[in-house]
Amino acid sequence: MLRHVKQSEPMHNHCMTHAHELDYSIVDVFTGSALAGNPLAVVLDTVGLSTEQMQSIAREFNLSETTFVARREAAAEQAEGVRVRIFTTQEELPFAGHPTLGTADVLRSLAPETMRDDTITLALNVGPVPVRFEERDGLVFGEMTQRDPEFSVELDRGEVARLTGLALDDLHPTARPQIVSTGTAFAIVPLRSAEALARLNVLQQESSPWLRARGARWFYVLGPTGAQKPAYQARMQFNGGEDPATGSAAGCAISYLVAHGLVEPDITIHLRQGVEMLRPSELYLSATLSAGKVSDVRVGGSTVLVAKGHLFLP
Repeated sequence: MLRHVKQSEPMHNHCMTHAHELDYSIVDVFTGSALAGNPLAVVLDTVGLSTEQMQSIAREFNLSETTFVARREAAAEQAEGVRVRIFTTQEELPFAGHPTLGTADVLRSLAPETMRDDTITLALNVGPVPVRFEERDGLVFGEMTQRDPEFSVELDRGEVARLTGLALDDLHPTARPQIVSTGTAFAIVPLRSAEALARLNVLQQESSPWLRARGARWFYVLGPTGAQKPAYQARMQFNGGEDPATGSAAGCAISYLVAHGLVEPDITIHLRQGVEMLRPSELYLSATLSAGKVSDVRVGGSTVLVAKGHLFLP
């Protein structure tokens, strides 16, 4: 039989006191529609939290990344940017793309004083990263400028094909896979066509140590879609899952494509990711090439607010 609780009876489970109460937002990044793109948790006002606490909170959200915003004096933010740290469920990252774009969009909405003209700069572990905002087709569009790329070793096509579960003929016939970093290193694997992405099956147990020995962590595999305008589709599989949108890898990818002459410099290409996992993401990429050097690497998209809430910590 159910027992009615009298109004005077204490509701212990709901009256606990908490030392910390933190606001958070959950947003979907690289999409104009909720429940698509790549989800991100942004925790605000985190001054005083330890690294261990941040890591535990990231595990609690259990998303690919969670960011932590630590506000500072206005002069420091104007000179260096808003301090933000990025965590996966396993570790802290120096840089990641969709957390950068999504966090900047949350700040644009909730802390407009962080804007300088149309730009918010985040002070990440990798250094300052500016995100510029404008309105496009009725949506707020954010575009980050990533660090200039660093090009590392080229990889054996046959071994890359084997480790990604693809046929050698699926890979681009002349452009060899290569490790590229704009803050986080990826092995960029160009394909003849995006059609082969449906067969991607990365052998994680073998590929992880193989890539680490060469300075990267993951394969970022992409191919042209055959559209009239330059358009690509990409996938990024990792241990236990797949990423709906990888903004840091997309910056490496456009750097690679421009450097190898597969895409013209200073034009914007449309890249889709997350299609196979029913989280379609829309990324817009461009880069400049001058005297053989790639720079001005830009990765953009829209962000949608999905939820707001409070964290209650002891």
